[in-house]
Amino acid sequence: MDFVTLNNGIKMPIIGYGTFQTPLKATADAVSQAIAAGYRSFDTAQVYGNEAGVGSAIQASGIDRSEFFITSKTQTRGYTETSQGLDASLQRLGTDYFDMLIIHWPTKESLETYRALEDGVKAGKIRAIGVSNFNGQQLKDLVKASDTVPAVDQIETHLFWQQQKMSPILQELVIVHEAWAPLAESQGSTMMKLPEIQLLAEKYQATPAQVLLRFLTQQGIVVIPKSMNIDHQKSNLDSLGFTMTDEEIASLRKFDKHHSN
Repeated sequence: MDFVTLNNGIKMPIIGYGTFQTPLKATADAVSQAIAAGYRSFDTAQVYGNEAGVGSAIQASGIDRSEFFITSKTQTRGYTETSQGLDASLQRLGTDYFDMLIIHWPTKESLETYRALEDGVKAGKIRAIGVSNFNGQQLKDLVKASDTVPAVDQIETHLFWQQQKMSPILQELVIVHEAWAPLAESQGSTMMKLPEIQLLAEKYQATPAQVLLRFLTQQGIVVIPKSMNIDHQKSNLDSLGFTMTDEEIASLRKFDKHHSN
């Protein structure tokens, strides 16, 4: 596994396992399968409703909690609701701390929500805090008004939306770029069929999905692909097994459509 170092010195795996839209009854089995495949970083959210399933799989693994990096997202508004939601999430997961807790979407109460996360760090309930789906201006406003620079901004990022405008902002603020939907969800099959992707896959004896993930991780972007298929889980994790040239990475920039699906 490769790691990125957050702005507070904590190391985070560059590949994690996403649980968005994983059915509640299937979450524990899917996460247990991912743990067996080698994943140690898991991404969930209050709004997903599957925090308990993630937690039960981790507890059942027999692996020490310190070996895992658990991220959840708060779907709350304001200080009090966020503080209460933090404790409820910890209870559902069966752990006494998060490695990362982030604001799922910006709201009018984002500053107070973020202050609750900062206090969660002081209380030892969270190791690192961040945001998701914040644009450049929202991110700058939050940094200006807060004591803690977010560790990550988790935003939709893939071959067709490379976030080239956000990238320099994140680098300037020393915020890790984390990609949700790194395989573009509905457009994933289209990306995988591109001749350029097919040729790179053939060259490196990789799958097209591995090429698409490696395109991001080679740029230091954290990815959290989701799959309930054990072969795909293993394959996604194995995408770190080759390195493309700088020229090959640059050649893929032409596919950026600069917008979401």
